Amino acid sequence: MTNKKTKKTSVDPWAIRIAQLINRFGAVKTSVLFVILTLIFTFSGTYFLRMFLSDQAHTEDFLIAIVLTLLSAPWVLWVFSELVKQLERSRESLADAVTELERLRKEDELLNHTLQNNIKQLNHEIEQRKNAQLERESVFSDLEREITDRAEKEQQALRLSTLLRSIIDASPDLIYYRNQEGQFAGCNRVAEEMTGKTEQELIGLTPHQVYDEELARQVVASDQDVLENNTSITEELWLRFADGRRRFYEMRKVPFYSADDTRLGILAFGRDITERKQAENVVAKASKDKTAFIATISHELRTPLNGIVGLSRMLRDTDLTSEQFAWVSTIYASGITLGNIFNDIIDLDRLDRDRLELSLKTVSIKDFTQELSSIIELLADDKDLTFAAHVEEPLPALVEVDGTRLRQILWNLLFNAVKFTQRGTVSLEVKAEKVDAETSMVTFKVCDTGVGIPQQDLDKIFAMYYQVDSPEHQSATGTGIGLAICQQMVSLMNGKISVSSVIGEGTCFTVDLPLGISKKPIQVETLKVTGLQILLVEDIELNVMVAKALLEKLGQHVDVAMTGNEAINMARNKQYDLVLLDIQLPDMNGFEVANVLHEESLVEQTSIVALTANVIKTRQEYLDNGMDEVISKPVKKSRIIEVFNSLFCEQPSVPHQPAPEPKIDPLNTVLDLDLLQMLVDTIGHEMVRTSVKVFQEKMPEYLEILQLSLSADEKDEVCSQAHKIKGAASSVGLYRVQKIANEIQQGDHPAWWQNVHDWVEQLHQAANQDMQKLINWLGQQDIDD
Repeated sequence: MTNKKTKKTSVDPWAIRIAQLINRFGAVKTSVLFVILTLIFTFSGTYFLRMFLSDQAHTEDFLIAIVLTLLSAPWVLWVFSELVKQLERSRESLADAVTELERLRKEDELLNHTLQNNIKQLNHEIEQRKNAQLERESVFSDLEREITDRAEKEQQALRLSTLLRSIIDASPDLIYYRNQEGQFAGCNRVAEEMTGKTEQELIGLTPHQVYDEELARQVVASDQDVLENNTSITEELWLRFADGRRRFYEMRKVPFYSADDTRLGILAFGRDITERKQAENVVAKASKDKTAFIATISHELRTPLNGIVGLSRMLRDTDLTSEQFAWVSTIYASGITLGNIFNDIIDLDRLDRDRLELSLKTVSIKDFTQELSSIIELLADDKDLTFAAHVEEPLPALVEVDGTRLRQILWNLLFNAVKFTQRGTVSLEVKAEKVDAETSMVTFKVCDTGVGIPQQDLDKIFAMYYQVDSPEHQSATGTGIGLAICQQMVSLMNGKISVSSVIGEGTCFTVDLPLGISKKPIQVETLKVTGLQILLVEDIELNVMVAKALLEKLGQHVDVAMTGNEAINMARNKQYDLVLLDIQLPDMNGFEVANVLHEESLVEQTSIVALTANVIKTRQEYLDNGMDEVISKPVKKSRIIEVFNSLFCEQPSVPHQPAPEPKIDPLNTVLDLDLLQMLVDTIGHEMVRTSVKVFQEKMPEYLEILQLSLSADEKDEVCSQAHKIKGAASSVGLYRVQKIANEIQQGDHPAWWQNVHDWVEQLHQAANQDMQKLINWLGQQDIDD
């Protein structure tokens, strides 16, 4: 501040500086000094002026000067004093003005600084407002774009919704959905046609308000199943349209959810399969008719064939000349050939119905090869062909194999080899290669020097009904099914069949089968029991003659009944050890005869063996109908020995642990454990498992027919099917399934219609649950053994 003041003073006017000096020195002192200085100036001026003018100074001049000075000095001093005062006031005013100006300057600086800050703040706010404006513009732009996109999406969603709705309405399938409470929430036009209500009328209604009570119960039950298990189901049911039409629908029900996985209800799709079901029924009926036709043909053809094979076999055992023996052997071989050709037809039907089964037995490969070779050798001799059989060592002594199926495979191959060879050799080679301690890969190779097969036909030779179109093959015709059946049987045995051939040089078929090495002794084919009292029930005299002669030759006593009633009367009057019962009799079938014998307790100590030419049925079906065993026609001596030994010869006892104390088993409410244990002890685990497997395969079909019959309100068919299920369940010890089926079959029950749907549902659940428990029980028995 001092520097600023000094600088300011240096530039002040001189009068102000004099005024400041006088003010600082004092006015009186300054006045006295001024008077003195004025007197001195006056004396000096008077003296020099006088001296200049007259060169002489006078006293009066000095007195005049003093008087004039004294007269003028006060005025001058007054003027000067006033001037000084004015100047001082001016100075003070100027100082005040400067001070004020300084204050104003400082205020101005402060205001300027404040203004600068305000400007900066304002610029900052302006910048922020610009940024905010830009952000708002960006937000508005994004919002506008989002609104545009949303509008486009809404339009697209609307178009898709309209398209989807059009598709749903145009769909020939029945579509509807219901909420968690079971109320209709939407449907398509087919559902509207079916119910006779519009979608708006349906919304909010339950199945009980739309369908008849029986259908509503079935629909609600399946809905509940979907909701409880949170899974989709497929069911088939009859639906009645508003116009009275009844259509068969396959319904698919699935739970459906919102975007946040909240379950909203049930979505159902139904496809009209009435025509398909009718077609399936037609096919099933055709298959049934075909099976019945084959069964009839089987009986009619095997009856004379039984006589041809049986009598020719018996005739070969008599004293004949070599020429007569050759003739009889040819007849015998021809009969065997016809039987095997017919087996192809039977197996073809079984393959169509997936009923071809394997029955593993202990077999000696050497003996098997020798037996087969002896028959083929007869055929080869008729054509002057050389037949050679060679078994290459080492070879497993015994293997587990279905001898009947293996014989059928090799018979087809060997028979074809003989048929298509005009001269030369037919050979059978057998060798084995050990795979592990329990399995051996056995190879059968059938070769011939016949016409051969063209290369282009090798890939087609195993096709059903395929026959080589070649002049060389015209001389020997066939059905074209033998090789196809061979391939399927080999596949069933987990094996492989292949062929190689050169035109004019011959053909070789190779069959590779993985066979289990048997540690069981082979069943001795020697009859161990004689003197049995046998009742032979057969209506064909030729069959009676053959069977009676064979049985008596084996040391048995035979009585003959030609009808079912005659057999029942003879069983009432005499106790027999065995009843050989033909299934097709003139007055009743063999199953009805067996049923009467069991009901009257005429066969408590007697075995019943079915004697039948109908090889369509499985062995289990005969066992389920009261038979203890079954023998197919034409009757083979080896089969009779096998059955007689198994029925009447005690098996070696097997040591076992003492039976535990009886205890209550919860399985008793589900399974008939006493029956199952008896079956296991009697026929063995393997046979019980086979029976269970057959039941497991057939049960879905039984249940489907039962459900269809119930949907169609066919009470008699429902009861009949339930009776069938009851019988099948009882044969495998499914006690609860048998009990429920028994309730369903009682159609005369007063509340049958009110309860049958619940019973059928219980039957479905019990069949699935109890079957698994039965399988587990059988597995545990294996472990315990």
